Amino acid sequence: MPELQFQIEGAEAVKHAATPLLALKLRITNLPASEPIHTLTLKCQVQIEPAKRRYLPPEQEKLADLFGEPSRWSRTVKPLHWMNTSVAVQGFTGSVLVDLELPCTFDFNVASTKYFHALEAGDIPLCVMFSGTVFYQSQQETLQVAQIPWDREAYFKLPVSIWKEMMDAHFPNSAWLSLRRDTFEQLYDYKVRNGLPTWEQAIERLISSNEVVAERPDEVTA
Repeated sequence: MPELQFQIEGAEAVKHAATPLLALKLRITNLPASEPIHTLTLKCQVQIEPAKRRYLPPEQEKLADLFGEPSRWSRTVKPLHWMNTSVAVQGFTGSVLVDLELPCTFDFNVASTKYFHALEAGDIPLCVMFSGTVFYQSQQETLQVAQIPWDREAYFKLPVSIWKEMMDAHFPNSAWLSLRRDTFEQLYDYKVRNGLPTWEQAIERLISSNEVVAERPDEVTA
């Protein structure tokens, strides 16, 4: 029976992809190396392990949306499930290098997006867990089928710069925010009533108005 080992050797943003897409360079090695693998259907669960790195004060402020105040992080910082994905691997003998493609989103209602956006530099600790089905040729030259156990894992430190550069390429100087329909209608009505040509101007005016209201109690006290 094959003894498959997994190692992530690198990562890159997929150029010319219609949407943000990362590719992890996954090395799959079989022991014994002389045993031919016919095909491999690989299921992958990708997790972020935020407890495995340090955070600067500005990063801690942004991560409060996910984990609360830093004083509580010993209880609140847990692995974040990023995605489930799969890849079909063609036949090989010994080892093979494949692209494990990870579709990414810039939706700030998604925990992984909030986490990535909060980071200024450094690496993103990832853990990829594997399972699936392997079709291989036995010593008797017959086709055999085996399951890959879930204890197969690979760890990788994804540079924050790769994620940021990818998002800047797809969404230059912009970000996506999903709103409930009724909230959008209120914002749209405000924009129209005030004759504001862009959404940015509508939001900026609302923020400015809120800041003025927040300052009034201090002005009265003074």
